Amino acid sequence: MGVGSRVRLGLLIILVASSLALPAAQAPPRVRFGVVTDIHYADIDAAGARTYRESDGKLAECVQVMNAKGVAFLVELGDFKDQDKTPDEARTLKYLEEIESVFAVFKGPRYHVIGNHDTDSLSKAQFLAAAPNAGIVPNATRYTFVSGGVRFVVLDASHKGDGSDYDHGNFDWGDSNVDAPQIAWLAKTLGASLEPVVVLVHQQLDGTGAYYVKNAAEVREAIERSGKVIAVLQGHRHEGAFSTINGIPYFTFRGLIEGAGLWNSAYSIVDVTADLEVRVLGYRRAETKSFTAEAAARFSPSASRPAPRRSS
Repeated sequence: MGVGSRVRLGLLIILVASSLALPAAQAPPRVRFGVVTDIHYADIDAAGARTYRESDGKLAECVQVMNAKGVAFLVELGDFKDQDKTPDEARTLKYLEEIESVFAVFKGPRYHVIGNHDTDSLSKAQFLAAAPNAGIVPNATRYTFVSGGVRFVVLDASHKGDGSDYDHGNFDWGDSNVDAPQIAWLAKTLGASLEPVVVLVHQQLDGTGAYYVKNAAEVREAIERSGKVIAVLQGHRHEGAFSTINGIPYFTFRGLIEGAGLWNSAYSIVDVTADLEVRVLGYRRAETKSFTAEAAARFSPSASRPAPRRSS
């Protein structure tokens, strides 16, 4: 059986299974969107559980599911592509173009979050030229858009400690930072938002250590002071994770790259309900989970307007 046949058979099984997993009657969500992360596509041999060459087939199945479910948009949370053991700019760009062509089969707006591996052998400008974001100014690595009455804010944590960009592999992946101008932009964007907000980022914001943004506490301060963020959605840590800090849920999606075969893929559909509960429906190995932020109550019909969080 060829890759295309396996994807079609897998799609049929998944669509039936997912329909059984959901309650029979639900109010329509404010917005339903697709999420996938850590695809790491490259035409290279597997390294441990990382099956680089299989990621295009896994993503193809994900895109077919998203099209069948009619999600409003599809976002990948970083590490979209990978590279050869000996870095080669031309070959890396070819891998990016190949995986973007699979992503482009999605029949709706597509968005990218910059991950550390996205600047292996490439600049951010090169990455975005080959993998543009729907309706977003070219070369913008931080940006915002609204879908279904929810504002989505995309952050770029692929900066070194001095604020300079990751570029052609000139970085230590454990030294990720959100630069000062971006934190100021984040605070201004959150302050001006009339909508509840979902933050999208590759590296994690909810802890300390190699996988976490070094100045995560500063970013969280801006998020918490706004009183408007209902979820922070992250990638980077392939096994996934979940935490809540000061009433804000931080959900880390499992990486698509890990494991051989379509059954070892991972991607999700996320609903934001009318009352701002966030429901993640995981496909294949991805986790299914629901959570509600404290900020959701500030947008309830009885609340006059969202109140910002004040520091003591």
